[in-house]
Amino acid sequence: MLSAVGATSVDDLFESVPAAVRLGRPLALPGGVSEMEAAATLRALSDRNRPASRLVSFAGAGCYDHYVPSIVDHVLRRPEFFTAYTPYQPEVSQGTLQNIYEFQSMICEITGMDVANASMYDGATAFVEAALMAARTTKRDKVVVAGSVHPEWRVVLDTYAESGIIEVVTCPVEDGLTAAASAALLVDDATAAILVSNPNFFGHFEDLAALGDLAHAAGALFVVSMNPALAGVLESPASFGADIVVGEGQPLGNAMSFGGPGLGFFACREQYLRQMPGRIVGRTVDVDGAGAFVLTMQTREQHIRREKATSNICSNHALNALAAAVYLSSVGAEGLAEVGRACIAKAHYLREALLATGTFDAPFSAPFAHEFALRYTGDVVAMHAEMTRRGYIAGVDLGSIDPGMDGLVLFAVTEKRTRAEIDAFVEEVVSL
Repeated sequence: MLSAVGATSVDDLFESVPAAVRLGRPLALPGGVSEMEAAATLRALSDRNRPASRLVSFAGAGCYDHYVPSIVDHVLRRPEFFTAYTPYQPEVSQGTLQNIYEFQSMICEITGMDVANASMYDGATAFVEAALMAARTTKRDKVVVAGSVHPEWRVVLDTYAESGIIEVVTCPVEDGLTAAASAALLVDDATAAILVSNPNFFGHFEDLAALGDLAHAAGALFVVSMNPALAGVLESPASFGADIVVGEGQPLGNAMSFGGPGLGFFACREQYLRQMPGRIVGRTVDVDGAGAFVLTMQTREQHIRREKATSNICSNHALNALAAAVYLSSVGAEGLAEVGRACIAKAHYLREALLATGTFDAPFSAPFAHEFALRYTGDVVAMHAEMTRRGYIAGVDLGSIDPGMDGLVLFAVTEKRTRAEIDAFVEEVVSL
């Protein structure tokens, strides 16, 4: 091989690298070990971790400890799904295309929208793509985003805005909510969209009807991010006039997995279909009249000239989307409603119990779902560390996300938490 490239030694291949920056000695690596020894070492390293699955978790903020039915993992591990690449050849990808099609159909059901795509990377990128889509559709360049949207999602939006494609204006938070009166002062004839989350980052219910009316009166689109785990108990965003609905699909059958990967779902009204990013699977018939699935409306930059692409996201999280589809199929409409009701009831129980201790107080009074913020009277960092040592994830320290929220803790309660766990947590945290 060396002679084929005109070199006499391996060192010749690195002649273009200055000698001053070369290591000049062998790497300081230990000697080889057997497979059995390597497995034991890796197992010891793994055991030093304390995954949330071994703790009683009250953390949320976009990644939740929901129960995942065993059927989800069994389906995902089938090699035809687990090892599949992207379905460029529909004639040999019917299974993959059908599972994506079913996922899209289910997303339309829970959002109330007409069409959905095959998923985005995550909730944050779906949220940003919605803003960009609104700008293309309205031919305007300003978006008004609620300050109650996840701070990290807003950072992603600001990062995209640095390119100059859109201008981002943030509406202030009042009592944990976005006031329509405040938003009205920011909306004008250059506004492409109002973007809001419901429930919002603090778990509260926004006034979607008022915000939707405000957007449409200005000729703008109304973009709503939703938590799909609550779709069984809350009115769909479509019923409040949403034009685009996005969200993070991790609560639907996807493990927390140290924070990812998740999946971003994206749906909209049919009239905006041609501006929707990502890819869409459609159902048709083949030459013999049999049902078949194909990729359609492919507005990705891999399929058409870059300057005409609606998005440069070139792939999706199809395996995660499959997990969501299997989850929704297994729990069904009634099961999803039961999950939502359990989360909300248990969250209210925890909040009342924590407030009764006098160790926490409530910064906001607005109605909430299964997530809520409280102010801790002591040192949040020390409390969080000690509770982790005792086997609990005591919510999310919001000061670690935004210094302006120092002292606030965001708690989330899922259907997995038992009354005994909640009572024990309250007893432990008040004893600090």
